[in-house]
Amino acid sequence: MFEKVLIANRGEIALRIHRACKEMGIATVAVHSTADADAMHVRLADESVCVGPPAPKDSYLNIPAIISAAEITGADAIHPGYGFLSENARFAEIVSAHDITFIGPTAEHIRVMGDKIAAKDAVGKAGIPLVPGSDGEIRDMDEARKWANEIGFPVLVKAASGGGGRGMKLAKTAADLEEAVSTAKSESKAAFGDDAVYLEKYLTIPRHIEIQVIADSHGNVVQLGERDCSLQRRHQKVLEEALSPALDSEARANIGETVRSAVEKLGYLGAGTVEFLYENNEFYFIEMNTRLQVEHPITEQVTDIDLVREQIRVAAGIELSVKQEDVTFKGHAIECRVNAEDPRTFTPSPGKILDFHAPGGPGVRFDSAVYTGYTIPPYYDSMIGKLIVFADNRELCISRLKRSLEEFAMTGVKTTVPLFQELVENEDFLAGDYNIHWLENWLAE
Repeated sequence: MFEKVLIANRGEIALRIHRACKEMGIATVAVHSTADADAMHVRLADESVCVGPPAPKDSYLNIPAIISAAEITGADAIHPGYGFLSENARFAEIVSAHDITFIGPTAEHIRVMGDKIAAKDAVGKAGIPLVPGSDGEIRDMDEARKWANEIGFPVLVKAASGGGGRGMKLAKTAADLEEAVSTAKSESKAAFGDDAVYLEKYLTIPRHIEIQVIADSHGNVVQLGERDCSLQRRHQKVLEEALSPALDSEARANIGETVRSAVEKLGYLGAGTVEFLYENNEFYFIEMNTRLQVEHPITEQVTDIDLVREQIRVAAGIELSVKQEDVTFKGHAIECRVNAEDPRTFTPSPGKILDFHAPGGPGVRFDSAVYTGYTIPPYYDSMIGKLIVFADNRELCISRLKRSLEEFAMTGVKTTVPLFQELVENEDFLAGDYNIHWLENWLAE
């Protein structure tokens, strides 16, 4: 087992990794920008190293500085968390080249799954169902028109690299196609340095269902059920549920085994998430994320499996602590991503937290690194915490969520808690009757 892990991230996920390491008897190293000198993960880690000024490119994305921090502190492994360098294949290679263990998949799997065209090809061959689309990059408008006519409008033009909705444009008709392709290519080039795009059939009312997997180096692959991430704004997840209210036990077992078998064929190592659009009882692959997900806690709640602990064990060459036959699902869990934003306009609200009280009680978990007196910097993602609620069934879980949202108190900055308080009273949400477009339509009304 590792003696010391450097955590190449910030905020709640850095604190989450720190806690797992401490429970395993592993010392931790926090890296931080000058803006995060007083961050909770920095205050609690055994050692800390400043890796640069506030801008992410100069600190949390500064690979030479992070490698140097690992070497001077004697860290024998690096956990990248999510975001930042977590899906950077070159970073994984550099870490390994310095005889430090990268806590994550192989660089090759990160590279393949980071290219959505290559990813579709790989998982399709492994037996995962795909959304109808082009068989590769669209190189010119003649090719785009050919594929669009074959797929049938509406179609999505999607960047081959990146994510988060950037480089993704909808063409409802043939008249929209040229502008959609041009805009998607320019956005992708600006965001990811790559203007490659491809076409997919646009599904009208799908749900976003993702399957959590983890695999070790001893041939064990385990799938841990699904999360429903359909409540999204601008392609960003807002609230997630495990298990999905849209799936029955048969559909759950079928898609779970399909994914488990495919991941086994791919020879994958570590934690990963296979994401699908689900419509009319059919699953269509979107992408595979080769890292820990923001919403991993709700899977932990319904399976009683610590995903970060398992990641660390796998990276150290130890077998998973569970086999597939050991995995059982119990109860229901919901996660709300609480952001420092205006709940109406979604304008970021950085600043100093004057007072803060986190909700608690049975089945309530608040993963966050903020505290009274902490100043939320303006340089990073606006998420300040994740409210995770667990109960024996969905109805009780929602009741517990309502109570927890009432208990949440924070002054000095605005938060999205009022948005969730409205959402949990909505009849469609209470019935579990929503799709990936539902939240934006509701907000528009």
